[in-house]
Order: sequence, then C-alpha cells, then structure tokens
Amino acid sequence: MYNYLALGDSYTIGEQVPMIENFPHQLVALLKQENIAVSTPVIIAKTGWTTDELAASIREHNIHESFSFVTLLIGVNNQYRGRSVDNYKEEFTNLLHQAIVFANGHSQNVFVVSIPDWGVTPFAAGRDRQAIAQEIDDYNAACKEITLAFKCHHCTITDSTRANGNKPDFLAADGLHPSGKEYKIWAQRLAPMVMKTLKN
Repeated sequence: MYNYLALGDSYTIGEQVPMIENFPHQLVALLKQENIAVSTPVIIAKTGWTTDELAASIREHNIHESFSFVTLLIGVNNQYRGRSVDNYKEEFTNLLHQAIVFANGHSQNVFVVSIPDWGVTPFAAGRDRQAIAQEIDDYNAACKEITLAFKCHHCTITDSTRANGNKPDFLAADGLHPSGKEYKIWAQRLAPMVMKTLKN
C-alpha cells in the first residue's frame, strides 16, 4: 500500500467541490483502477495560502513519516497578492526541498503541478487578463526551471485551465475554482507519471 502527501492551496483541497472530486482523490482512484493501491491522500492545503503560509503549516504539522510520492501545487496566491517572482523562487525552492525530504529523499517521487490561470475565469471579469496571464507564465517558468533542476517531475495543467476556465461545466459555483471535471484532467495527466515512477 503506497501513501501520498498533497501540498498546496485551494486547487489541492478542491475549493467548493466534494472531497472525492479534488485532484488528489481522483488521482488515487485512477491509480487504484490500475491495481496500484494508495491510501487516502494526506492533504496539507488551504484556500488562499501562499508559499510562506504553506511552509509555516508544514512546520506546524511536524510530520515525521515519509511518503511514496508527493504532489506540490503552490504560487497562485503569491501572484494574486502581487508578490515578486524572485520571492517565489526562493520560497518555492525551500518547499520543493521539503517535499523531497517527505518523499524519503527521492526527487523522482515528487510531482509539481503548474499554476492554473484564474485570469480566464468569470471571477476575473474587469481585471487585466493579459497581465494576469503574463505573470502566471513568469511564475510557471520559474516553477518548471526549479522543479527540473531538482530532478522532480513537472506536470503542466495551465493550458487546460485556459481552455476550460470560462466553461460553466469546468468551474465550481464561485466562478473561480475548477470543478471536478477539470480536476479529472489534472489527475489523468498525473496518473501515468506517478504510475511509471512507482513501478520503477
């Protein structure tokens, strides 16, 4: 039985969707279909969290166990609050290092998910969508560069959020967060990567 730690913010807990529809739970369900038994994901995530707030909560949880694999998705709230990419790079690097520790030192068992683009959603009406997209791109470029430098996996889902971010079916009731239908796409992209790693 494998165990799984999911670190993040609202996009990891699945704000406004049933728990079983967030991407960590859908990922576990997909793995089970392939006869890979994974226990219920341990989730450290909260709506609105930035990199430093996630780091503080990890310290508070004082976790001593290690996990078969770890996902990390963080940064959208740094962008939303207008923080610098340089600040993100520093704090994200520390979080990624911590994620590797949780994965028992196996960097290949850490899966970083790219930051969604909330600028295409109804919630962003009246805002500078182009500026948001550019900032998300800058954050994601930094995220990917650091992730690959640490030899962790990088899973891109930003393109999907841009394609589906204004479709009611793919959105939660708040017109900002994804629905289970969008999270399913993320889980489907992660599942083959996780499967391949666990089988190795």
